Formats: sequence, C-alpha cells, structure tokens
Amino acid sequence: MVEIIGVRFSNAGKIYYFSPKGQKIDVGIKVLVETARGMEMGRVVIANKEVDDSEIVPPLRDIVRIATEEDFRQVDENKQMEKEAFKIAAEKIREFKIEMKLVDVEYTFDRSKILFYFTADGRVDFRELVKALAGIFHTRIELRQIGVRDEARLLGSYGICGRYLCCGSFLDDFRPVSIKMSKEQGLSLNPAKISGTCGRLMCCLQYEQNAYDDMLKKLPRRGETVETADGVGVVADVETLKGQIKVKFENGDGFKMETYKLGDFKVKGGKKEKIEDDEDISIEAEGLEEVIKEDIIAEDAVVENVQEQKPHKKNNNKRRKYNKNNNHNHNHNKNKNNNKINSSGDDPDAE
Repeated sequence: MVEIIGVRFSNAGKIYYFSPKGQKIDVGIKVLVETARGMEMGRVVIANKEVDDSEIVPPLRDIVRIATEEDFRQVDENKQMEKEAFKIAAEKIREFKIEMKLVDVEYTFDRSKILFYFTADGRVDFRELVKALAGIFHTRIELRQIGVRDEARLLGSYGICGRYLCCGSFLDDFRPVSIKMSKEQGLSLNPAKISGTCGRLMCCLQYEQNAYDDMLKKLPRRGETVETADGVGVVADVETLKGQIKVKFENGDGFKMETYKLGDFKVKGGKKEKIEDDEDISIEAEGLEEVIKEDIIAEDAVVENVQEQKPHKKNNNKRRKYNKNNNHNHNHNKNKNNNKINSSGDDPDAE
C-alpha cells in the first residue's frame, strides 16, 4: 500500500496521484507538483489515502510544496500573459492564413513553455507559425490540436438542461456515446435535442445506459407476443426503467390496452408483429453531419479506391477483348474443321 493524494489541474479532467511526503493535505488546498510539462499548480481533490501498488503509474512523484501567496500572484500574472499571447497568436494565424481556430493559450507555472490549443478540420502545417511565435516569446512553444469536445470543456458553457457542462465541471474523461443509446432510451432522434454544445451526442446519454441494458435483457421488444393472465396479446410499448410493458388485446372490432410488470407475463415464440408508432419520430436532415460523418468518410474512401482502380478496368477490358477475339478465331477454326468433316460424310458428334 502507498499513501497518495489526488491532484486535478483544471475544474474537470483526470486526477493524478502524487506522494504527499508525509504531510497531511486536505481537499481544496493548492499544491505545486512536477509534471511532464514542467512545474504546475493543482488542486487537491483526494486527501491522504492509501491505495494498492497496482493503481500507481510509476514513477510516483512527490509534491514540491503547498502553494504560497507568491505562487498565487505568479499564477495571476501568467493569466494576464496568456491573454496577450492569445491576441498575438491569433494575429499570426491570420497573417499566415492557416486554416485553424485558436481555442486557448496556457503558460506553465514556471513559464518555461507556452501551449496553444487549436481546432482544425484536418492536419495543419504550422511550422512557420511556431518559428514566428518562438521568435516573439523566446521560450518553448507547443501547438496542440484538440477535438470539439475538448474545446467545449476548455471554453465552458451551459447545456440545454440549464446546468453547466458536465465535461467542464466533473467529468474526468470522455466516454463513448452512440445514437443507439438514444433509441434504447426512447428519446427523440432530432439532432438538436440529443446533441450538446459541442455538436456531438450529449455525454449524459451514457449515465443511465447500464440500467437500460440490464432491463432490456429481461423485457420483450415491441411487437413480440406475450401470454398474460388476460390472454395472449402483443407488446405495444415498453417502459424500461419502470420494468413494465403495455400489451394490446383484440376486443371485438377494437382493442384494449393493459399494463403488466416484469414477472406478470410470459414471452411466446413466433414471428414478431409490426406495431405502428404512436408518434411520428422524424430525423431532420440538417444537423446530421456529425452523426453520419464516419459513413461519409468511408464512402469517400470507397470512391477514391474505385477511381484508382479504373485504369485496371481498362486493361481488363482489353484483355477480355483479346480473349473474345481468340475465342472467335478458335470457334471459326473449329467450324472450318467441322465443315471438312461434314463434307467427307463423317458424323461430327460421333466419338
């Protein structure tokens, strides 16, 4: 077992373990630590505790010291310098006409390095930009390309729920989110309603997904036939979190609906009947670029491969034409031989 403290360097993000060097440090205290980027100031989010050696990513570094008033003043000065660096970098980007969007600028605590965070549609050649910035700031320059989700985390905003973004407040990492989750949870498939500020699917879709997965294994799907105490009916709706279903029974010229909880029905085998949706769920064409972006990229790749193979198809056509001529000549010679045999009175089909 090893004694550690957990340190976070932003409002949200990963928590890193450091050795407290025998000091008792409470949650919320700012400390200075040595990282791969240099000296950094972080906030303690996990007080002294012991963890198993397997949870430690070696080497476990020690904290340098608890932050002082002078350290806080330097952090404030760094923030002012970051604003100036942002203006200069943005001007240089326009000067070099580089297709990139500058998101944030960050100084390390000891000012040994400046990190420029940016977004771009593809790979960007920023070598000339780095040289220009290094000549201005006379320190190490690092340009780091980030995604739109990281951009939303850095800039911060409010979601459609009215609360501050999860990625900017408490989420330590981004987890996979898919359109299948919104379908299984019975949400609208309108991209405007299930997309976050970043334009991607909302991270909160995966909060309850484990509960949905567990219940969906036990409940039948819509359209399946079930046997109940009132007879045999068809599942018209599934209320996953409540663990119950609505069953439709034929009742003369019409039908009736009854609700049953898990355990009050038995799923019957057979062909699943088609159930019409009670509400028309439409997917708007606008805003679906991010949802189907991977399919578009895959389709473009296929088109490029087809274009590259076109010259081979021409060669194949020439080869087929050559084979066709050979077959024609072969058949022509064969017919000539057959004519000779027929003229001599022999049967060409005889063995």
